[in-house]
Amino acid sequence: MRRRNRQWSPEAESRLEELINQWIWRQDFWLPPGVTWKDIAERTSDGSRHPVPRDLLISLPLALGFIALRFVFERVVALPLSRWFGVCDRVRVRVTPVPKLEAFYLQKNKQPSQNDLVVLEKHCGLTQRQIQTWLRQRRNQDRPSNTRKFCEASWRFVFYLIAFLAGLISLINGVAEAQYWYYIMELSFYLSLLLCVSVDIKRKDFKEQIIHHIATILLIAFSYCANYVRAGTLVMLVHDSSDFLLESAKMFNYAGWRKTCDALFVVFAAVFLVTRLVVFPCRVIYTAVVDSLDVFPPYPGYYFLNGLLLVLQALHIFWAWLILRMVHKFVFLGKVERDERSDEESEADEVGEEECSWEQKKGALNSKFVSLANNCVLNNLTNQRRKMNSRTPKAR
Repeated sequence: MRRRNRQWSPEAESRLEELINQWIWRQDFWLPPGVTWKDIAERTSDGSRHPVPRDLLISLPLALGFIALRFVFERVVALPLSRWFGVCDRVRVRVTPVPKLEAFYLQKNKQPSQNDLVVLEKHCGLTQRQIQTWLRQRRNQDRPSNTRKFCEASWRFVFYLIAFLAGLISLINGVAEAQYWYYIMELSFYLSLLLCVSVDIKRKDFKEQIIHHIATILLIAFSYCANYVRAGTLVMLVHDSSDFLLESAKMFNYAGWRKTCDALFVVFAAVFLVTRLVVFPCRVIYTAVVDSLDVFPPYPGYYFLNGLLLVLQALHIFWAWLILRMVHKFVFLGKVERDERSDEESEADEVGEEECSWEQKKGALNSKFVSLANNCVLNNLTNQRRKMNSRTPKAR
């Protein structure tokens, strides 16, 4: 059978575009009063690319391309790079299979309560201490390795660094074609992060990351369609300026390069606090909320845009609090103990390490008490012998 290649006629394309503009990209919602998509197209110079909502459709296949590129990069580039940096993975003990405990772990995957321990103790025939140890080792068994963390951080580092340089160049030169591809690449990358969120390493701020990705995607799409290209480029540039520093610090942290990691962390903290708590609210948000009222009155898209910006600012404050906690540890302890956004399973490992360290300390204390007691007994015996020896001549 012959397959007929059906091509859209100009009338069908215009009708489809009209339906999309009517139901999704409504001019009265996204644009200021009296402004239409045709007005935006006419304001651009001849021969230059003007924002059109349908341009964003190409970001969907590009997001899948980013996922494939990441798969190749992590195995061809990042994995050998991790070995060159000397990344070492912990040897984790594989637990003895216990069906009841395995079912409990797969169902809840959390710290058991006292009632859970009592029930499991009856069904498994193990003590509560043995059950806690088994669950801790089972959680550690599923923890991501340092090599996997390094590969993920290196992929994000490469993209954020390239995106920061590309955004800086496009903002300085003001080339419309360059800004278009910069927007599409950023949108595609965040779509790929959102699609891979279920397989990526889960951290304590997992929910905040989901909110951040969704808000960023909506903000990029809206700012492009409403022709806020320069403002949107500035927002993405502010974010990328500190993100590649964070990922580089993670890479050196997983590789065990403590001094380099601490130095990069200090630079990252300074850049993050300045760009996210000073530049972003004082320049970007103030311009979008206050200065824009001098140009056009408030409209639905105005509240939508500023709502997304305020969501991002709330996340910035949350992450700044975590960073300041790490800075406090760095100042008073002399090093960054761990990432406050570390993966969720690390808590179980820390509990295990604390228990092991407590057992070691307890054993050391017991040995000291024993040696101290022995010394006291020996001293008493020695003193008694001396007294006996001193009394013996007098008796004679």
